[in-house]
Amino acid sequence: MPVNMISKLLEKAVPPLDVAPPVKIGVQYSASRRTSVLRNPNMEKLQKGYLFPEIGIKHEEHLKKYPHAKVISLGIGDTTEPIPKIVTSAMAEYALALSTPEGYQGYGPEKGHKNLRKAIADKVYSGMGIKESEVFISDGAQCDIARLQMLFGPNVTIAVQDPTFPGYVDNGVIMGQTGKVDDGGKYAGIEYMRCAPENAFFPDLSRVRRTDVIFFCSPNNPTGHVASREQLRQLVDFARRNGSIVVFDSAYSSYVSAGGGAPRSIYEIPGAREVAIEVSSFSKFAGFTGVRLGWAVVPDELLYSDGWPVARDFDRIVCTCFNGASSIAQAGGLACLSEEGSAAIQGVIGVYKENARVLVETFESLGKEVHGGADSPYVWVRFPGRRSWDVFAEILEKTHVITVPGSGFGPGGEGFIRVSAFSSKNRVLEACERLKSFLA
Repeated sequence: MPVNMISKLLEKAVPPLDVAPPVKIGVQYSASRRTSVLRNPNMEKLQKGYLFPEIGIKHEEHLKKYPHAKVISLGIGDTTEPIPKIVTSAMAEYALALSTPEGYQGYGPEKGHKNLRKAIADKVYSGMGIKESEVFISDGAQCDIARLQMLFGPNVTIAVQDPTFPGYVDNGVIMGQTGKVDDGGKYAGIEYMRCAPENAFFPDLSRVRRTDVIFFCSPNNPTGHVASREQLRQLVDFARRNGSIVVFDSAYSSYVSAGGGAPRSIYEIPGAREVAIEVSSFSKFAGFTGVRLGWAVVPDELLYSDGWPVARDFDRIVCTCFNGASSIAQAGGLACLSEEGSAAIQGVIGVYKENARVLVETFESLGKEVHGGADSPYVWVRFPGRRSWDVFAEILEKTHVITVPGSGFGPGGEGFIRVSAFSSKNRVLEACERLKSFLA
């Protein structure tokens, strides 16, 4: 049945509620009938909407204004290259087997299928001592970040890079780990670790206040900076001295050039097993942004102050809140880690890295200060003296190219924009020509 016919049937099948629609009055709402349930006060602390849906709204508004514009999105980090056939074939084969008595399977283990956990431990963490029992399969790193915040609870203190992926902060706000936001965009109770060109995108840890949890992403989203081995050694030592837990987000680690010396995992650093959790994802290296698959590593040596293993509590959280990642997606993940699958995926990563190189060259040719793009799919461009949202709006208006305002990643991102290499080669080349015409 055509989709439009289904929609019409659903419209007829669902009777209208006998409640007057809310009327927006500033930030208040009025309705003829309300519940007596109070709104979660932590939700009231959040600034506006989540960054990336806000970008989506700006995109829609632009298309209404320019309905015939050929908009090129270099904003939200959504992959665009097709998933290699060896991977989709594995998922298709698993899905078809579900229609047979022999191949059908229902619920899987909440932690994920053992063969995938073992493959991650053996291949992603080769030589680092990670065991399959320490790997938790999930539906993506962002979901794991939310579950980890639930694990830590409202009474912990957190530190984040500034700028950084907004999910760390927003989940902390929702959990009640923060106070209100100030005029500069900082939440009370969060330690913002300034990461800028002036300090090689790594905080001066001697000035960082001790917190219970430190969120750290490398390669960093949005700056594209990859922490060196020495920088990560300092981070691990800092956490060990302070009794803190590092949540290390390695979602973009596959973009780190082999042989370049920069670690792809926090567990390459001695002592990290005692202080660090690592979250990662198939999204950005295998094109699983829609398929949804990721993992977290919680080592056995990681203990709370009372000696209780963190992994046991995280297992309890996972079993309570999650029925496990899709078995079909896990079949695809296993194929990604095969020799043939890994080779095919490296080809896809190569497309994005080439796009990033072209973007870097374009902005540098225009005299802009550019960072990232070498070991990351993100390019971080500075516009001195300008507000990020103004630069975003001007580029969109004049070139029909979507970027992301740097201030959406924290106060430290003001004056920058993030440009994503996740697009086809032809669209990136077209976007670069438009940017050259405008910015020149």
